Amino acid sequence: MKALNLYGPRDLRFEDAPNPVLEHDTDVIIKVKVAGICGSDIHRYAKLGPYIKGMTWGHEFSGEVAEVGKAVTNVKVGDRVTACPALYCGTCEYCNKGEFARCEHLSVIGALNPGAFAEYVKLPAENVVKLPDEVGYDVASLVEPSSVVVHGIYKTSMEAGDDVAIIGCGTIGLLAVQWAKIFGARHVYALDIDDSKLELAKQLGADFGINTKDIEPHEKLFEMTGNRGVDIVVESAGSPITSAQAFSLARKGGKVVFMGIPYGDVMVKRFYFERIVRNELSVYGSWNAISAPFPGKEWQTTVHFMKEGKLNVTPMITHHLSLKEGPATFEKIINRDGHFGKVLFYPEK
Repeated sequence: MKALNLYGPRDLRFEDAPNPVLEHDTDVIIKVKVAGICGSDIHRYAKLGPYIKGMTWGHEFSGEVAEVGKAVTNVKVGDRVTACPALYCGTCEYCNKGEFARCEHLSVIGALNPGAFAEYVKLPAENVVKLPDEVGYDVASLVEPSSVVVHGIYKTSMEAGDDVAIIGCGTIGLLAVQWAKIFGARHVYALDIDDSKLELAKQLGADFGINTKDIEPHEKLFEMTGNRGVDIVVESAGSPITSAQAFSLARKGGKVVFMGIPYGDVMVKRFYFERIVRNELSVYGSWNAISAPFPGKEWQTTVHFMKEGKLNVTPMITHHLSLKEGPATFEKIINRDGHFGKVLFYPEK
C-alpha cells in the first residue's frame, strides 16, 4: 500500500509500506477514506521527527472496516467507522484505575505503531467507533480532535450561563467555541491574532472576537466584561505567550484549562502568576481524549452532536488533497505558503 512515512524533521516520504495484517483475534483493519493533519503533526514534522525512523504517520481519520479478527463483535466488514488512535498499556497504576489518559506508556498510532496516513490502518476493536449514516467521512475525520476538546471541557464542569474565553482559533479552538455553546455558555470570547480566524470563530458561534496582537488581552476582555473576567478560560493556541496570559483572563475563583502544547519554555511574569494565587484559580491540564469505559464518553458524545448538526466542522476544512501531496503540503504549511485550516488527505484520490 502507499503511505506517508516520516524519517526525520522535514523528511516525509510518500512510498510503499507493508499492508497491515490481522495478528490478534481482536484486531480490526480499516480502509482509510480520509485522514487529517493534526497541529501536533506540524510540530513533529518541523522540529521533533519520528519516534521510529520511517514510521507511517497520522492519527485523525475515518474509513471502512476491511477485515476483523474472529473475536470482534462490535463492528463488521463494511461498517463506516472512525477510531480512537490512543493505545494504553492496561497494566500500570493509572490504567488499573481507569485513568487511561494518564497511562505510563500511552502511545498513539503513528508513533510506535503504523498510523493512518496510509491506505489501511490496524487498531484493536475497542478503539473503533461506528458512524451513523448522517456523519460523512470528512466530518468523521474530526471526531478525534473534537473528543480532545470535550475531554478538557469535562474537567471544568462548565455550566449553562458561564462566560468562556477561548485562546487560539485553530482546529481545537474552533471546536471549543462550539462545545462551549453546546454546554450552554452565555458569552464566548474568541481570542486570536488573525482576523480571518476570528471571523470564522464568530461564524461558528463565538459572540465576540478579540484580536490580541500588540495588546494585553486581559485589558480588553475586562473592559468587555465589566471588569469581571470570564468563568472559564480555554488555552488552545499552544503558544508560550498565550499560555502565560491565560491566567489573567479568568474571574476570581475562575478556571483555566490547557489544551494546547507550547513547544518552548513558558515564562510567566509576576502579574500573570499572581492571578492564580490572589484570584484562587483552578488550573487544569488536559491530555488526549480517553476515559473509562474506554475510549470514553467523549467519542460517542462527539458523534451524537455531529449527527444532530450541533458540531459544524465543514467550514474549518480548507484543503482536500491526495496522500501523495503530503510532503509538499507539510512544507507549505511550515513555510506559511498560503492559508491552511484543516487539511484532509484521501488515500484513494
